[in-house]
Amino acid sequence: MTFTWLILVLTITGTLALALLFHPRILGRILRERIPDRPRRRLFVASVSFFLTFAAVRGMVYCITHHIPPFHFIEIGGRHIHHLVIGIVILLLVGYGWLAEFGTGSDDSSIFLSRLMSILYGAGAALTLDEFALWLNLKDVYWSPQGRSSIDAVILFGAFLAASAWGAPLLKSNRK
Repeated sequence: MTFTWLILVLTITGTLALALLFHPRILGRILRERIPDRPRRRLFVASVSFFLTFAAVRGMVYCITHHIPPFHFIEIGGRHIHHLVIGIVILLLVGYGWLAEFGTGSDDSSIFLSRLMSILYGAGAALTLDEFALWLNLKDVYWSPQGRSSIDAVILFGAFLAASAWGAPLLKSNRK
């Protein structure tokens, strides 16, 4: 149960840290100058969140499998709960939020809410795709050769997410 709380605390802390980092006064101004399109900015924030979450989760699972405290598997009632479950729940909540048009910019929703939803989307996608091999094999093959399909899925989706945001608009300034 400790791991569940740790993942939640890290997700909330990481989300708030990224949201503050992209605050209008810090990196937000640079982000608006380089990527003036709001949907593309959301893609950029989601891709940063995706890669950071993936790296953090891989590190935590490595610590768990090598018995490095304070990390432990999530177990409820003796049943191991994989982190893809947390990712799916986050993706469902973000999807519902975007269906209800929270943080999409179509109404008076704040930039903070838009970035928060993007960060949560990236984190949820990383948690889910990190265990993609589990979907395919219906058994835990995380560190085995079959687990390589999770890495492939993360690379493909991460490249797609990053290419949609980090392409040409990031390389040129919007100033005239």
